[in-house]
Amino acid sequence: MKYTYKLLALMLLLFLLSGCLYPNSELEKNQIPNQAQLEMVQSAVDDYRERTNGLLPIRTKENKTPIFQKYIIDFNLLKEKGSIAEVPGNAYENGGVYQYAIVNPETDPQVKLIDLRITDALRNINVKINIYRDENLYPPIGEVVEEGVFTIDYEKLGLEEVPVIYSPYSDTVLPIVMDTNGETYVDYRIDLNHALKEYEHNYKDGDDIRFLLAENTPFLPAYSLPYTIKDNEPVFKTE
Repeated sequence: MKYTYKLLALMLLLFLLSGCLYPNSELEKNQIPNQAQLEMVQSAVDDYRERTNGLLPIRTKENKTPIFQKYIIDFNLLKEKGSIAEVPGNAYENGGVYQYAIVNPETDPQVKLIDLRITDALRNINVKINIYRDENLYPPIGEVVEEGVFTIDYEKLGLEEVPVIYSPYSDTVLPIVMDTNGETYVDYRIDLNHALKEYEHNYKDGDDIRFLLAENTPFLPAYSLPYTIKDNEPVFKTE
């Protein structure tokens, strides 16, 4: 009996060391925003554009798709043209947690990342909100953040604490906000405040300052409302 327990323990240890208990999305190579992989995909996109007279290897999206989720890279197109040999290990298509996308498609196409763990976290909150709305008609609106922007009354959703998102830009957590229709968004004001101080810019009141994050970091501020600058601080850009 003791021999059997020891054998089972040894097999479990080897199984853990081999990484077999973890899906591909949890493997380290699939979680790290590797700069070399970004550069590889950027080179592939540039090559594809040369081969196709300026076309981009992107999936077709509706015009109303939010700007930072609109230009998703289609790796099949890159492969068909021979612009890339394999999909990066950290890409969603290869079991990773990042979706590769393009910013500034018409002027200076740059390859960036969308952290899909944010997508999953928002989806979980939206499920709870939809269940609440089925029973109460109105979304669980909390306090007013700005005109048309609200916090989520997490207690109405049966949550024990305020739902947050882990920032792709810093070692902090970001709030989730809601509009009057119950749509949820990540509140990037903390990261935008740091970016306004860290990066040189010429943004003024009325400009969408989210591009400060998109152009100076590997990540896109996906699932966000527009922001502008007022008194050197990031604020929601309301109509």
